[in-house]
Amino acid sequence: MEIASVTREHPFTEQDLEYTALLPQYRVDLRNVKDEKRDRFLNANIVSDWSQLSWDKVGRPFEVKKLAKDRLDWESEHGQAMPVKTSWEHFNRSFHSLFMQDVPAEQYRLKGTLKDSFKGFRVQDVKQGLGEMVRLSLWNYVHRIEDGIWDPRGKRALFEGLDVTNPRILFLGAAEGYEAMQLHAMYPGGEVVMVDYDEFCKTDRFGHFPETYPFLGTNPQTGGTKVWYKDQMNITYLVKDIRDLDFQNEFDIVLSVGLLEHVPDEHKPAILDWHRKFVKTNGYVIMTTPRNQVKSKLYYHIMADIMNHTYRELMDIRQMGLYAYENGFDILRHGYIKVHNGIIARAR
Repeated sequence: MEIASVTREHPFTEQDLEYTALLPQYRVDLRNVKDEKRDRFLNANIVSDWSQLSWDKVGRPFEVKKLAKDRLDWESEHGQAMPVKTSWEHFNRSFHSLFMQDVPAEQYRLKGTLKDSFKGFRVQDVKQGLGEMVRLSLWNYVHRIEDGIWDPRGKRALFEGLDVTNPRILFLGAAEGYEAMQLHAMYPGGEVVMVDYDEFCKTDRFGHFPETYPFLGTNPQTGGTKVWYKDQMNITYLVKDIRDLDFQNEFDIVLSVGLLEHVPDEHKPAILDWHRKFVKTNGYVIMTTPRNQVKSKLYYHIMADIMNHTYRELMDIRQMGLYAYENGFDILRHGYIKVHNGIIARAR
């Protein structure tokens, strides 16, 4: 195994395998997938024949209806529904603010503020401070302690075993681009094209993604394990509407994370067609959506002011797979990781 040198920009190497630690903004996790269910992709095999599945059997996804106060205030001020692009712009800035926090320092600050509010009998400030503390505590648990948002071990388990060499990877609705960087680390030598129509995603969500974050992947020279960093990757980021892309069927992998659940049923065929349009024959389409489970419903209820600017559904894996199957995809693998459903598919 090749041993990389440690630098301030690249603080972790192959010598740090099986290491994990909580940093102020996120968890570093260089552990390999274990047998614990919570840290790997569960190849559910719930459905053996998708042609026999029907919506009567699986029911419809759960629609999250509690909207962010920011969106409601905007709609009250403008007298109209918030446009879709505007809702994504609000969501991206709000969600990114969570990632940028030094969580322990913010928890310390909030405790001091709450203490002062209690002493001054400022009831409204106490109520607001308690809400902020609850949201921050939930974010700390979900993102840093459980690592459920990025979930590197689960994502690697979902992505493993693809028959690709030097793949071209297209990430639709890329945001900060985490999953494409993880794929690129596992299957190096090709290129990643990230696409999002909110420029903030390129300049801030991706632009400020920590350069020191380590991705566990593959050394193409030795076939062994290698730790990769963002600045070692071949990435192009396009600020563009997916509908305006002029690519052909030229990508080995087309990826989306949390995209399908953001449109009502009448628009899902178009979303899925964008995946089909750009993937090579026998290429892979990879999709994830948030799971329909009690803790996810609670999360989106408590975090509504930060998370719920857009239309949102929670699905089970059968519902997600049925959308894909009915819109021309053969499902190679389906299952779930900590908080996401995952599907590997090919266009029929």
